[in-house]
Amino acid sequence: MPLIEVIANDRLGRKVRVKCSPDDTVGDLKALIAAQIGTKPEKIQLKKWYTIFKDHITLADYEIHNGDSLELY
Repeated sequence: MPLIEVIANDRLGRKVRVKCSPDDTVGDLKALIAAQIGTKPEKIQLKKWYTIFKDHITLADYEIHNGDSLELY
């Protein structure tokens, strides 16, 4: 399956671009983001509008596609 690029924006001017698979879970994505920004994955919360993404659900299930932007808290 092709990789997708997801952008996480913390709204403080930091944007993190991460390449991952649609089959990855949100927890996997958090681990990739944590490695780039130097934070613990448990401290990261990913949202889109008012939906808080749960760690055990895949990106494909949330319909997160290539180039999608998520909010990083």
